Amino acid sequence: MISISILRVMKVIRFRFGLFLQALLVCFLLSCQSQGTKHTFMEDRRLKMVDRQLQSRGISNHRVLEAFRKVERHRFVLPRDTANAYEDYPLSIGYGQTISQPYIVAFMTEAIHPDKNMKVLEIGTGSGYQAAILAELSGEVYSVELIGELAKRAAQTLNELGYEQVHIITGDGYLGWPEHAPYDAILVTCAPSHIPLPLIDQMAENGRMIIPVGQDSYNQELVILRKTHGKLRQEESLPVRFVPMMTPEGKTY
Repeated sequence: MISISILRVMKVIRFRFGLFLQALLVCFLLSCQSQGTKHTFMEDRRLKMVDRQLQSRGISNHRVLEAFRKVERHRFVLPRDTANAYEDYPLSIGYGQTISQPYIVAFMTEAIHPDKNMKVLEIGTGSGYQAAILAELSGEVYSVELIGELAKRAAQTLNELGYEQVHIITGDGYLGWPEHAPYDAILVTCAPSHIPLPLIDQMAENGRMIIPVGQDSYNQELVILRKTHGKLRQEESLPVRFVPMMTPEGKTY
């Protein structure tokens, strides 16, 4: 197995020579794995991520943890960030958007109580990483992305990885995807100033929604909703920082 000292070498190379040579080093490491190695370099880092960033912080659903062990997060980041794909922070994916910190993705996933028979709506496809995690844990996944270029890139990555049960459209996430409602779970990865009524209407009975709420990125909280007998029960959970939910015209909701 490749020594952890390689990570220190990568950091030195990045500091002295920049991201280009660091990316070359990662490609070299990925290409020279021996046949007898139990885990590849990226697999090893992914397992460490689950252990150190997720389990150690209280993520306990074994199916969620297995999904994070399986899904190749480094396939969903920009090439320049491949070496940082399993670090404990969000990364830019272009167009002013980010792929969230692994713990936040795991927390939100666990909060909807994923089940293999669920139909899930995701608002904010982004890189497609969250959709891949959901696809490992649920039935059909419907994802809405405002930025067409990101929707296309995510669809291509998910298709390459075989996630045929993920369906992506370019559209206004505030409006959801009513054609396939109701949804057993709704997971929102961008923050409006209030909970969108169209999304509430698209929740199934006993459905769950988790959504960051707050127009100011420094004053947002994850809100968990449960619909029972047509009424909502709401609880606040973590303080977070998400990109704002935008209209097609570029204004914030």
